[in-house]
Amino acid sequence: MACAIGSIRARDVKRPEDEARLQASIRGVEKKPLPHLLCVTNMIVHGIDVPTGIVHDNTLSRPLREIGAKDRVDVIMTNPPFGGMEEDGIENNFPAAFRTRETADLFLVLIVEMLKEGGRAAVVLPDGTLFGEGIKTRVKEKLLSECELHTIVRLPNGVFAPYTGIKTNVLFFTKGKKTEEVWFYEHPYPAGAKSYSKTKPMRVEEFDVEKKWWGKRKETPQAWRVGIEEIRKRGFNLDVANPNAPVVVHEDPEELLARYERQKGEAAEIREELKRVLSDALLRRA
Repeated sequence: MACAIGSIRARDVKRPEDEARLQASIRGVEKKPLPHLLCVTNMIVHGIDVPTGIVHDNTLSRPLREIGAKDRVDVIMTNPPFGGMEEDGIENNFPAAFRTRETADLFLVLIVEMLKEGGRAAVVLPDGTLFGEGIKTRVKEKLLSECELHTIVRLPNGVFAPYTGIKTNVLFFTKGKKTEEVWFYEHPYPAGAKSYSKTKPMRVEEFDVEKKWWGKRKETPQAWRVGIEEIRKRGFNLDVANPNAPVVVHEDPEELLARYERQKGEAAEIREELKRVLSDALLRRA
């Protein structure tokens, strides 16, 4: 949010009334007391004089049926909480088909509801959302029937290290049109990297490869697409492996063990021969 405020100020704030409009537009909801306090403090540091729009509450506590046209928005970009469970009763704010205590599932339903027709979203979600069954399947079916889920960027391990090792994805979708096919892009590590860490995090420049690919979509070793019929056959499992990745051949374990024994025997013979040659050389020098 702080980065967005800085960008808007630099681009759009030309007069005092522009600054007043910006300050009045800041909204936020935080469930936990300490992060709420930190967020309010951060807003003050970034020039939001009275950040009364940052409230201490649970976004999921509002019944879904109360969301009306005036609440819907054009764009949602979010990394909702995942891996956690909501307190008893929160699930009752949602239709019976989507009642769960898993935070990520509830947020995905909420995001779809909060978008206007033609509204766009980019949402970070864990692998579990992609392959999960039961209520997760119904949530994904809703998403694909009410929105065009056009792209899933599959992120590598360690993006959120050291806070969590859960593998994540960025889902891009637009409300108001059914999904016909989903493009997948497997984000690679930068050259020389094998993981991310707190001191070596993912950098925004790494997404230049997706930006170059985005407007000229074609299958590559990192990109592939899956039609909606195939997704339905998979029971709405969106955890689709990259079919263009190099094939890893797994040999017969018995053959590998036999080869190991042969090579171990050959190495022993070479070692004995080397010892004999060295011994003969030492005897000649003596």
